[in-house]
Parts: sequence; C-alpha cells; structure tokens
Amino acid sequence: PDQRKESIEREPTGCPKLVPFFKATCVYFVLWLPTSSPSWFSALIKCLPIFCLWVFLLAHGINFLVAHRSASRILAGLIFSAVGDAFLIWQEQGYFIHGLLMFAITHILYSSAFGMKPLDLKAGLLMGLVSSSCYAFLYSYLSGPFTYLVAVYIALIGFMGWRAVAGMQLCNDLWTWTKLSACIGAMLFMVSDLTIAVNKFCFPVPYSRVIIMATYYAAQMLIALSAVESRDEEDFRKRN
Repeated sequence: PDQRKESIEREPTGCPKLVPFFKATCVYFVLWLPTSSPSWFSALIKCLPIFCLWVFLLAHGINFLVAHRSASRILAGLIFSAVGDAFLIWQEQGYFIHGLLMFAITHILYSSAFGMKPLDLKAGLLMGLVSSSCYAFLYSYLSGPFTYLVAVYIALIGFMGWRAVAGMQLCNDLWTWTKLSACIGAMLFMVSDLTIAVNKFCFPVPYSRVIIMATYYAAQMLIALSAVESRDEEDFRKRN
C-alpha cells in the first residue's frame, strides 16, 4: 500500500498547465501553412507551442528556475529552439545552417540539464553506435561544409540522447517520471532530426513534415515536463 501511495503521489502533475501548448500545437496542424511561402506569421504559428512551453516553465516561478539549474537550462534550450525554428522557416533562403547552430546549442543545454551522473558507459556506447550508423548512412549524400557540420550535430544530439538514456536505470528500479520524460523526449528529438536530415539530404520522406513536427513538439513537451517533475520528486523526498 505504501509503495502504491508513493507511486500515486509521484505521478506527473504538470499536464493541466500544458493545455495552451496542446491548443497551440493543434493550431499549427490545423492551419498547416505552406512552407513554400515563409513569413513572420508562419514563423509565429510554428514557434507558438514552444512559446507556450516557456510560459509553462516560467509559471512555476523565477525562484524555481533559479533553484533548479536543470530547469533553467531547459528553458534556455527552449529559447534557442524557438530561434532555430524561426531560421528554419527560411531555410531555402540560406538560413538552414543558422537553425542548425541554434539547435546544436539547444542540445548542449539539454545535455547539461540532464547531467553526467550516472555515467552509464554502456548507454554511451549504444548511443555512439546509433549516431555513427546514422552518420554513415548520411555521409554519401553530404557535400561541402555539411559533411562536417552534420557530423558535429549528430555527435551533439547523440551525446544529449546518451545523458537522457543514462538516467533511466530500469534494472536498478531507480527510474522516475523525470527521467522517463527526458529519455522519451530525447529519443523523439533524434527521430525528428534524423527525418529532417534524410528528407533534406537523401530522398523525400513520405509525410515528412507530419513526422518531423509531431515528434519534435512531443519531444519538447516531454523535456519541459521533466524539468517540472524534478521539483515534484524533490519535494516528495523532502516530505518523506
């Protein structure tokens, strides 16, 4: 009974505050603005769900963000993500690399938020193999500066994925909602970015935009939720 009570108390509590995010995401998919006509309005609609995640974290108070460095770094990552989203609206006008840089910074911030403990070298080896395989697949399609830029980007997102997966210690029964959200979010982010890469450099991916944006928004939501749930778990430990 005590274990069941603990499980109930530790279930995620931030979902109701995510309603604006879900509405903004629905607006994006309902309007489905054409990518062939980039504009500031389309950039706003694309970034609106991420803006809602800013508000979601800020609603928990500045003191919360100051006291929880992981949460403040995730907020910073969301800010860079929104800038990257805006750049990618005009990627055909030469701003793809700018967007790539913004998301590279995002992955560095998320990696820092997830931390380096536990190290879990096995998870690191697994993510290294996955990242290397992805780059090996893309390599023959890349040319010029993208040969190196994509390699660095894949290394960064692979590292971020490692730090998220490392937190999931299912075998030791030490997983938490925070780590589960971060882990799933990181994996979805990798799926989204891999789809972008394949669609841009290799060949057209059927329903690519739906896959990219659905996995991307879900990833950002889960990562943002993990920052809030970390506070709930710390409060629970203090009460007990």
